[in-house]
Amino acid sequence: MSKWSNYWFLALGAIAISRLAAMAVLPFVDTTEARYGEIARLMAETGDWITPWFEPGVPFWGKPPLSFWAQAAAIKALGLSEFSLRLPSLLVTGVMALLVWHLAREYRGLNTARWAVVIFASMALSYVSAGAVMTDAYFALGTTLSLAGFYLAIQKAGSIWGWLFFLGLAIGLLAKGPLAVVLVAIPITLWILFDFCRLRELAVLPWRAGTLLTLVLVLPWYLWAEIKTPGFLHYFLLGEHILRFIDPGWSGDLYGNAHLQPKGMIWVFWLWASFPWGILSILLWVSAGSKSGNLFDREFWRDKKLVFVLACALGPLLFFSLASNLLWTYVLPSLPFSAVLIAAQITRYSRSPYGRRLCNSLALVSPLLLLSVTLAYGLSDYRLKSEKSLVGHYNQRSDAVHSPLLYLGDLPFSARFYSRGTAQSVTYAQLTAMLKSGSYDEYFIAIPRGRLSDERSAMLADTGIREFKNRRYELISIDRSTPDSESLSSAE
Repeated sequence: MSKWSNYWFLALGAIAISRLAAMAVLPFVDTTEARYGEIARLMAETGDWITPWFEPGVPFWGKPPLSFWAQAAAIKALGLSEFSLRLPSLLVTGVMALLVWHLAREYRGLNTARWAVVIFASMALSYVSAGAVMTDAYFALGTTLSLAGFYLAIQKAGSIWGWLFFLGLAIGLLAKGPLAVVLVAIPITLWILFDFCRLRELAVLPWRAGTLLTLVLVLPWYLWAEIKTPGFLHYFLLGEHILRFIDPGWSGDLYGNAHLQPKGMIWVFWLWASFPWGILSILLWVSAGSKSGNLFDREFWRDKKLVFVLACALGPLLFFSLASNLLWTYVLPSLPFSAVLIAAQITRYSRSPYGRRLCNSLALVSPLLLLSVTLAYGLSDYRLKSEKSLVGHYNQRSDAVHSPLLYLGDLPFSARFYSRGTAQSVTYAQLTAMLKSGSYDEYFIAIPRGRLSDERSAMLADTGIREFKNRRYELISIDRSTPDSESLSSAE
């Protein structure tokens, strides 16, 4: 047991260190981290803690503000950096790991709890989302806190866990919206359907006071957000929570594109998200045959603890099974409970020397893979969809008489973030007018590399100096005394 305790601390330490290294080294990549990072930066810069802004003048109605609050607060406390923006997600994931510990210990004991924490921390998606600028970790914290609180309140009637059930709902509603209530209700409903006598156990929760607590924490922001930017509730409740999932070709998304997937793809996503543990769990379950714990064992359905944890793990997968607009991050609320179930299997399997060595090795797969990615990509963003180095080069070259950094065509979110909102998107016509006006001594233009073969882009590149290039863009500087304005305008 002492050896296992030492390994447990070493494994968690290795996971944490590799994650911290990646958080500090890897730049923001378009689009998710760069987009949400820029929204948080704008919140910290403007001091507007009610409405997240997609860009100045355009409110972001896609998500409630909890994650942006945490990230903007981190900017205020630690300064603007990738690490400060990613740190809140790591802390949130740490709280989820603590909930996994409590749940697994009550479910199957101390050894299962240790394995559950290691498994959860080293699953591919929970490992990636820990320390990533996304909303999913905050949402998963809310659903996990509610469901773990419900489970532990039933086991320990009258405890504080009943109140944490409602706190979890508030967190979920402020992180992603009413979907939190749905994903909490599904496992509880499934659990009750297997035995209606369990309905009386719901009485251990402080329903009236708890519901009031949730409303007090949540409603003020929703109402204030609608008053401040009318139309928010209609778009968020109808579009983001209904049309996004029932209409595969929904064209109303204001902030991105639909992620069309085959129906049922959420189960494949679970295999990716739970890697490497999900695959091992399926193999162990298949090899177990008709032994105790098999789904076809009659005793299985009489274990109310097992049925509840299984319902929590399957709830998000069942809900998203018929949806086509999916991302693999939708699996995250399932992973804390999947980790507990897998840990119960691993506890038995790891008693053999071979099983112990295999499980110990699997715990380091995700950390080693991400460390490899960090070393391969973190020192240079040339192979990444990130504008950090290009913006950095511009900042070293520019001064007061130089133009803002101009992106020909669409402006990447990472360019917005790393330029602190000063980079601009321009068309050929706008750029030609700027060059004619002579407002600046020197112009800096980022041209998409795929457009350098176009006549107008080639003319710009030939007229100026090729300063820098990355995976997507080439930075050109043009002195106003050099280009022939007439020839540039004639290319329009």
